[in-house]
Amino acid sequence: MFYKENSNVEIIYRQSKPVSQSEYPGFEPSASIIKKGTVHRTDGQPIPCDILCERDVAVKLRDGTTIYTDIFRPVDEKNVPTLVVWSPYGKRGSVLSLDLFPGRMDVAPEEEDGLNKFEGPNPGYWVNHGYAIVHPDPRGVFNSEGNIHAWGKQEAEDEYDLIEWVAEREWSNGKVGLTGNSWLAISQWNVASYCPPHLSAIAPWEGACDIFRETCFKGGVPDFSFTETIFSSFTGNTSYEDIPAMMRKYPLMSEYWEDKAPTLENIEVPAYIVASYTNLLHTYGTFEGWQRISSKEKWLRIHNTFEWPDYYNPQHVEDLRKFFDYYLKGEQNGWNNTPKVRLAVLNPGHQDILNRVEEDFPLERQQLMKLYLDASSGTLSQDIAGKKSKIKYTPDEKGVSFKVFFEQDIEIVGYMKLHLWVSTEDSNDMDVFAFVRKLDASSKELPIKMVNDSYYAGASGRMRVSLRQLDATKSTLEKPVQSFKTQEKLKPREIIPVEIGFWPMGMKWHAGEQLELLITGVELLKRPEFPEMSSGPYINQGTHTIYTGEEYDSYLIIPVIPSV
Repeated sequence: MFYKENSNVEIIYRQSKPVSQSEYPGFEPSASIIKKGTVHRTDGQPIPCDILCERDVAVKLRDGTTIYTDIFRPVDEKNVPTLVVWSPYGKRGSVLSLDLFPGRMDVAPEEEDGLNKFEGPNPGYWVNHGYAIVHPDPRGVFNSEGNIHAWGKQEAEDEYDLIEWVAEREWSNGKVGLTGNSWLAISQWNVASYCPPHLSAIAPWEGACDIFRETCFKGGVPDFSFTETIFSSFTGNTSYEDIPAMMRKYPLMSEYWEDKAPTLENIEVPAYIVASYTNLLHTYGTFEGWQRISSKEKWLRIHNTFEWPDYYNPQHVEDLRKFFDYYLKGEQNGWNNTPKVRLAVLNPGHQDILNRVEEDFPLERQQLMKLYLDASSGTLSQDIAGKKSKIKYTPDEKGVSFKVFFEQDIEIVGYMKLHLWVSTEDSNDMDVFAFVRKLDASSKELPIKMVNDSYYAGASGRMRVSLRQLDATKSTLEKPVQSFKTQEKLKPREIIPVEIGFWPMGMKWHAGEQLELLITGVELLKRPEFPEMSSGPYINQGTHTIYTGEEYDSYLIIPVIPSV
């Protein structure tokens, strides 16, 4: 069905999954005490204190729509700060849980208490430390009125209204914080850009900022599988915004997608941001948020695992509480002396570097180095190839690679860019994927352990060549930003340059090890246990050709960090 959102955009909606009692225990406005010591999931952590639990509390939004929220708070306590946990997965009885994933993605069962939302904090822990936890079902979710919206202005206004409603409760101290991972982080960037007066601190734990560029059309290449998997799981009595259908309707950047990319520069509240290099959805957006928000008080911690085990790690939960205690309770606990950046440098085959203190990201002392491709030898060098040459490849998983041996240790931290001259004889478009991987001296790949038995090949970038037009106002030497507003199809055998930005990476190579640049026509980062992470469909046909030497200065920019 269609809904006219404004004069320019028609939103397509799809019927939500009906509410079932097996997934949702029912609508029951009530208040009760959850007793200390009770267990609410198999092998889960016992509840550490009595909790006042208010179920299905009605909240009326500015347009008259009513949503329902659960509230967990200390019994008989007043003047408490609140953490709002905003997501469409259900305030209880979520259709998603870590139990659905292999090995629970390295999160131990005892690190959840069973009252928590999917990808959200444990109410028992936070109530025991004097916080209220608010679990809303946003517009359209389960029994809340209206249709489910995906990010953008409508969702931001709704969360804004909830934040201000919470601040007015008689038990509230008027300070509200936001926490959570993935959607729960994306929504933080979104609502914080609208500056709710009582929003006092945010903690986005890995979440995209620009849904078009980072989730739906990375490099202009569509990713239908993931969006279809997530949105088709939404449950409610009405409908949800059909993002896969909107991707087909608006395959280029438009007013519709711009609404879903918050103005990060508006964000001024204190922020504790957590990132990793290996997340297939959130790496770019998390670092983008760190760099662009206007908050004078902001912190970044980069880890070397996966978002879920990092979020539920007890040590990191304590670290997060120190941040919120400082800003929501006013405790002088020394959080302000926390290093602004705690950096991880991956070092496959050796020991990763963790929590190295830095002042910023990217690092100010980085030195950008160009490594030129030579199609005649399959090598990378600081010297441009002596003569013109070309190499053809079939755009399958093998592709074509270029390598360089490092004679001394080298650390690469930041953004890489591939400047590539290409053509095709068989089509008017190309999907180009590029990967930077680490090899040992014998050319054996040294992959990065991510979670369970899953490995990550290395930094990557991709580009649908017809969408190569750059946004000159946003692009830098090592960080190209495409406008995605104009298609420029190729002519047969037309040789054109394309700029492919890589998602940020921090990795160390030791003397004798190799950097391999692999160029192909398919995504290699998908994992078999997560088929929804596959991208496509691709538009490749026939063969691709890469040109190097003389005027065809194909090169890879790498940010080298001088020895400390």
